[in-house]
Amino acid sequence: MHGFALMLWFLFAAVAMAADFGSEGGPTPANLDEVANRLRQDPYDLELLISFGTSTGGSAGHIALAIRDDAIGDDVVYSANFYADRAPEHETGFYVDDLVTIVPKKEYLFKTTSSLGDTASFGLDFGEIYKRSVIGVRVHRVPRAEKERLVAYFERINADYRNRSANTEYHHGQIVYGYTNLNCAKIIGVVFKYGAGYGDLEVRSAPLIPARKVKSAVTANIPTDMAMKLLRQWNARGYAMAAVLYEKYGGSNYVDPHDAEKIAFRNLPDRFPSVLSLDFLREQGAYRDFDNLFAMQVLHNMGTYRIGLNGDTKLLEVQASGRNLPYPEAVAAATKTARAQSRKLQRRIPARPNGDLQRTLQRVTG
Repeated sequence: MHGFALMLWFLFAAVAMAADFGSEGGPTPANLDEVANRLRQDPYDLELLISFGTSTGGSAGHIALAIRDDAIGDDVVYSANFYADRAPEHETGFYVDDLVTIVPKKEYLFKTTSSLGDTASFGLDFGEIYKRSVIGVRVHRVPRAEKERLVAYFERINADYRNRSANTEYHHGQIVYGYTNLNCAKIIGVVFKYGAGYGDLEVRSAPLIPARKVKSAVTANIPTDMAMKLLRQWNARGYAMAAVLYEKYGGSNYVDPHDAEKIAFRNLPDRFPSVLSLDFLREQGAYRDFDNLFAMQVLHNMGTYRIGLNGDTKLLEVQASGRNLPYPEAVAAATKTARAQSRKLQRRIPARPNGDLQRTLQRVTG
């Protein structure tokens, strides 16, 4: 038995070595645990993870929530499952056990294999930074009871999905994923609204009567919009916040086998997720809408770290930001800058980027 187990170990090791760096099943950064432990020295409680869009035009990105769990020495990420829509084409070959996937944050951002099994989607359910950039908003001073209620409500949503429930207090209709209906932004919103008691948090609902796609899109919850709403909620509760940029690794040649266009991760757009505006139809780097410019500036002003993966050393690198403004100051500065940028861009006058994180945002989106 010992010899058989050893043989299996060598077999799995050989498969991992055969896969390219930045690909599913490939090696992970050798200093992952070291960097993760360093970042966890900050006493945050939650981290809102805002993923960039990977489509050409009309890309809202993704949003998930990480909850600190000191028992496992990592955060636990709760993320809406794009394939949990009960569509026949997703019933095989995709992870559909839960509407909300639950994985450690190191796996969600950096790992190339998943605890969810072989049907999990690389670059979506795990290994996000090989496909796109992610901005984390860390939230400090959140009470333990609030975190426990958040966890319980995520578990409640998964139970509703498994039981094929419908018409709950948080959603009209069947409890399944819907891109413009029960999507990632709505799931995060309802967990805070109904689970944590954020009664005045606006979470949009689709019409009870089926509508045209354009009408459904207008009523959809958008990740960037939901993120800005939550930042305001946390500020009102006296929670401190700071931003971290997990930058996309630009060297992945991996192609998602379900991608009809067969585009390597390295060649996918990496655009800051747009709110619902005319910017939603513009290409990356061409945003003019105040709300998008404001969101980028707020996150820039709150920036503390940029975590990048060095393609030469295959190691994670941490760079400190020079800003790290408290939220109220970040908002005041962002309002002024975004308004000026929006006016210049509307008149097609180039607006110069301001600060390290903003330059990074414009570089990876433009």
